[in-house]
Amino acid sequence: MYKGSCLCGSIQFSLDGAVTDIIHCHCSLCRKASGSAYATNGFINAVDLKLDDEKGTLTFYESSEGKRKYFCSECGTPIYSSNAQSPTRYRLRLGVLDSDILERPISHNFVTSKANWEEFDADLPHYEKHEPGRK
Repeated sequence: MYKGSCLCGSIQFSLDGAVTDIIHCHCSLCRKASGSAYATNGFINAVDLKLDDEKGTLTFYESSEGKRKYFCSECGTPIYSSNAQSPTRYRLRLGVLDSDILERPISHNFVTSKANWEEFDADLPHYEKHEPGRK
């Protein structure tokens, strides 16, 4: 089981399942949403996420039809995103985890959109778009 929270602690959560298909995404949308060179995301089963949001600070921004980015309205921490085309899984921002994880990233994606000042420092595959075989 993994534990996580937002920066201000208003949103706490537990994850009773694995994190899969972890990637470093360099697309311009992830860079803007994270405010950094890339976002590290992994898929989780929606039913495995148990949120504790007593203050009701979890909110979302619909970046495009059916795609929502959930974040804390108090501190701005991005938590996860959902896609109406795949409602049974979420894409978790791994920086919100307070627990060490066992899983590891599998690739760098959307590398042609990477920030011009970013240098790759890992021996992971690099793809112009999604990693091969992603559904």
